[in-house]
Amino acid sequence: MVTALLRAAVIDLAREAGRATMTYYDGAVAAGVREKEDKSPVTLADEVAHGILLDGLGRLDPDTPVVSEEAEAAPFETRRAWRRFWLVDPLDGTKEFIKRRAEFTVNVALIEDGEPVFGVVLAPALELLYWAVKGGGAWREESGGAPARIYSTAPAPGTPLTVVESLSHPSPELEAYLRTIPVARRVKAGSSLKFCWVADGRADVYPRLGPTMEWDVAAGDCIYRQSGREGERPSPLTYNKPDLRNASFIIGV
Repeated sequence: MVTALLRAAVIDLAREAGRATMTYYDGAVAAGVREKEDKSPVTLADEVAHGILLDGLGRLDPDTPVVSEEAEAAPFETRRAWRRFWLVDPLDGTKEFIKRRAEFTVNVALIEDGEPVFGVVLAPALELLYWAVKGGGAWREESGGAPARIYSTAPAPGTPLTVVESLSHPSPELEAYLRTIPVARRVKAGSSLKFCWVADGRADVYPRLGPTMEWDVAAGDCIYRQSGREGERPSPLTYNKPDLRNASFIIGV
């Protein structure tokens, strides 16, 4: 169960992590960019946000384990017994962050029985927050304003679609897929905001025809799922797999 008190506390924690990333984004402190073993980039902003989220979740919910992109996950032999855990990407869209594009996010999700039941996506440089709780709808807050409920609906068959796609991950597979559907417009977005664009109706479909990690998608997936006007939107994504990796997926249709 996600209480209103826990929801508010985790949102505050995400905001704290977001403020920390902005110190590096604004250039007040050098970001310290380097490569991880898998050749993906990491910055001091990723690591500082990770520390804030890990410490804060440990205080707020000490009995629930945390999986974060910036720490080695427990082996599956241990995780397979977990009914509930936090899944965190302290800075999603590091490539956008390094290029000083504003569409990076802080992602926090709570997984229960293999599905996200609470998700927070904060884009600190855009002053934009999305959050959702299973059974409680999906919400957006802009520039500190009041929360507004957001909705999405499945497009009618044959309707020309607005497609949201990655800024950093084009692929021949995506181009092949887009030739099979009626496309009205293509919109590029960074990080987990692609899920949020579908959730708030800016886009109809988000195809990702390449691998992702579970922490990349869990918070945004929760927001998308809870954006339906009548019940949850269906999602193909599952969580706590042995390698914490997703294959291709399509959200919104």
